[in-house]
Amino acid sequence: MENRILLSKMALNGDNQQILADRLGINRNTLSRKIKGNADFTQREMNIIRESYNLTDVEFAKMFKKEIVIDEGERSSATT
Repeated sequence: MENRILLSKMALNGDNQQILADRLGINRNTLSRKIKGNADFTQREMNIIRESYNLTDVEFAKMFKKEIVIDEGERSSATT
């Protein structure tokens, strides 16, 4: 997980870990572990984060280390 993007989006929206944890329906300590990369976000949690912070496809891909499809099937790794 690329936590810099999430942390900056949280700050821009005036959110802290407790606010986001409540939105996700998880404990703040669990969220902290997920942000640090010690646990994985569920697909449901990733979708809530994406909607909450209006993430672009690129931001979402970078944040969660996913591959994105660009144009005519070209693949670009978000981790590079």
